[in-house]
Amino acid sequence: MSGNTLRTFLLSIPLQVGIFALSSCQGQPKNGSTARTNHKTEHVAVLKNIKMETATFANGCFWCTEAIFEELKGVVSAVSGYSGGQTENPTYKEVCNGTTGHAECIQITFNPSEITYDELLEVFWKTHDPTTLNRQGNDIGTQYRSAIFYHTEEQKQKATLYKKELNESGAWANPIVTEISPFTIFYPAENYHQQYFEVNGDANPYCQFVIQPKLEKFRKVFADKRKIQAQNN
Repeated sequence: MSGNTLRTFLLSIPLQVGIFALSSCQGQPKNGSTARTNHKTEHVAVLKNIKMETATFANGCFWCTEAIFEELKGVVSAVSGYSGGQTENPTYKEVCNGTTGHAECIQITFNPSEITYDELLEVFWKTHDPTTLNRQGNDIGTQYRSAIFYHTEEQKQKATLYKKELNESGAWANPIVTEISPFTIFYPAENYHQQYFEVNGDANPYCQFVIQPKLEKFRKVFADKRKIQAQNN
């Protein structure tokens, strides 16, 4: 990233800090389904001639983060799931118990010709509090930790640089505690977690009182980066 781009981003951070606070994120399947498939990546095949890239972020409740990243231009899919732990094929209940080592996260497939990894990092940093260890708002536990699971050396370097520069800029009063670790494996969450806000937004109080306000703030801050179809909502 260029020095001018980074400085512009750093200067804008204090204006956004604190506007994306999260509350407790607990829920049950709407239809009892616990099966898990990576159904949201099926349409990626249509773009098979374009070299896609992958990013994996953990920044609190994946219901919220999935809803945000899905609206970005260039993001082909954002799948909710678990990463960073030691338990194979963990369930939501196991992850919530904090015994698996996994974090709730999203795995993003994106077209780098439409959106860069730097831009994804900007959204990541601005839409959660990276200074609170193992918690986001009322969501407490290692499963809600702030983390970047990098897929390439370049992603590692960019994430590390952003973290260093943000800490030195004093954008937050407290040090950033975001974990930056190599990606190992991603387990898609149960089907009822996928596109949770889209499916439950009108009926679930959590969606109405927590996710909807968070999305509205995101849409104002990142209006120029949103998909055209989302702008009509």
